[in-house]
Amino acid sequence: MEISKLTGSKEERRAKVIEVLNKARSMELHAISQYMNQHYGLDDMDYGELAANQKLIAIDEMRHAEMFAERIKELGGEPTTDLAQKPQLNQDVATMFTFDADLEDNTVDVYNQFLLVCRENGDSVSVKLFEQIIDEEQVHFNHFDNVADHIKNLGDVYLSKLAGTSASTGGYGKGFSLNQSSV
Repeated sequence: MEISKLTGSKEERRAKVIEVLNKARSMELHAISQYMNQHYGLDDMDYGELAANQKLIAIDEMRHAEMFAERIKELGGEPTTDLAQKPQLNQDVATMFTFDADLEDNTVDVYNQFLLVCRENGDSVSVKLFEQIIDEEQVHFNHFDNVADHIKNLGDVYLSKLAGTSASTGGYGKGFSLNQSSV
């Protein structure tokens, strides 16, 4: 992109980038609340393996929220603490993972649009940040979509296999998608 194609002052372009970074941070804060609420519910229902993965994915989202906040601060902005929306509470296990897959699919789509805003405003550092996080959100989508398919196709057989499994996440502090890449 040529410099002449950039429109607006550096401050105006930076403000547009900060705006999309804060929108993304707000989406991450919502995902953290959503997935931790689901983690508690799944753990209460004794679906330990599903609960553990929800917790690890929430940790990924916490890391994303922090990465967005750090970039916002680097650009001179103030990170939002607002959630994009209220979490859905008391979800049925049979519909939870379809809901989550849709949430992640939407996130990938929106983040791709935010990435374009960053590119159009000459911020390659934020573009790279979105590229990294989009890759991890895709891992989350794949997981949720697979679990939703298993529940749809196998129903109680699949869920009974997971009943009574451990909800322990062990010493993992990396989250879900980073653990997947080291397996």
